[in-house]
Amino acid sequence: MGPSTVEDLLRVLAPQVLGAVVRRYGHFDAAEDAVQEALLAAATRWPVEGLPEQPRGWLVTVAARRLTDLLRAEQARRRREDDVGRAQPWSAPAADHREPGDDSLVLLFLCCHPALPPAAQIALTLRAVGGLGTAEVARAFLVPEATMTRRITRAKQRIRDSGLPFALPGPDERAARLDAVRQVLYLIFNEGYVGTTGPRLCRVDLSAEAIRLTRLLHRLLPDDPEVTGLLALMLLTDARGPARVGPDGELVPMAQQDRRRWRADQIAEGVALVSAVLPRGDIGPYQLQAAIAAVHDEAASAAATDWAQIEALYGVLLGMSDNPVVALNHAVAVAMARGPAAGLRLLDALADDPRVGDDPRRHAARAHLLERCGRTAEARTAYAHAARRSTNLARQRYLYGRLARLTDAGDGEHGNG
Repeated sequence: MGPSTVEDLLRVLAPQVLGAVVRRYGHFDAAEDAVQEALLAAATRWPVEGLPEQPRGWLVTVAARRLTDLLRAEQARRRREDDVGRAQPWSAPAADHREPGDDSLVLLFLCCHPALPPAAQIALTLRAVGGLGTAEVARAFLVPEATMTRRITRAKQRIRDSGLPFALPGPDERAARLDAVRQVLYLIFNEGYVGTTGPRLCRVDLSAEAIRLTRLLHRLLPDDPEVTGLLALMLLTDARGPARVGPDGELVPMAQQDRRRWRADQIAEGVALVSAVLPRGDIGPYQLQAAIAAVHDEAASAAATDWAQIEALYGVLLGMSDNPVVALNHAVAVAMARGPAAGLRLLDALADDPRVGDDPRRHAARAHLLERCGRTAEARTAYAHAARRSTNLARQRYLYGRLARLTDAGDGEHGNG
């Protein structure tokens, strides 16, 4: 068995094993460390020795033994310090016949507890549920491994100190906790698909992991309309992935993408999901965003896109929350449906919003609309500012390329009034 196959299997098994060990022993923080050591042992030994007959049971046994060692060492340390307490006997976990997916869902809710800051929720979810090592999570966040170790450790300590049981939240807590779970999965996907920082336009490992975890959540909560909408949104957005990156890693705008390279199977699945859930009437922001993505994906060409429908959907979305990114996208949709001048007015109205006023996305959209209006000098200024503000190198190169093209073409404003 090759290393990549082992890695894929371990990623699937990681939350199942952690759930079995935590449910048997408690001690989430120590159990998570023990499971990580078991995963490391498997990653080292299985490619050489072959898969054990029961991979999940092998991991549970190794993790349980390591957890026992850790707990006994901790008890011995405490006895040396205060000579109080007696060691409790520990045994291997009992056979567990519960559906493994139940544990993964519990872990998702546990890692996404609202008491944890969003960055800690994402990091802990990727490590405990996604099966990523600390070094992988650190690379995803573009921070040193030591920094991520401290962040994850603090998050685990907070869960330990809270005394939360290893169980799904009760009905009173379910809605708030589910909101946090969906938000964390959405943030993970976006960071993978958009890549706000770093040299690459996107990080496929992050977006793929978000889709995998959302599939799991949807399988266990098939009647939640926003979980369905979130999965549809991810599938419909990710379907464009093969066409949005050029041969040299450069950004290819949607209008210039070869739509034949879009993943037709994902589009079909995403459209079917959102089409099934929207008629129920309990419409939320993820369903609306999925509907917008479906309009884009079902258009035969950029020119055939139904921008009026997209504008209307963004209008409904704006009415649900004061989200500046939604307002920015709405402005772009207005520009496409009613002309660049109309969109520019909305973008300029966002200039004083501290959340998005100096965001490179607003400056880039504004530059494009200024270019379409023939206001070339202003467009060059806006492209330059957007490029300087961008922290993603691929997007930065794209913006500087647009600026260079306008500069080479000359001012272009003479005689335009």
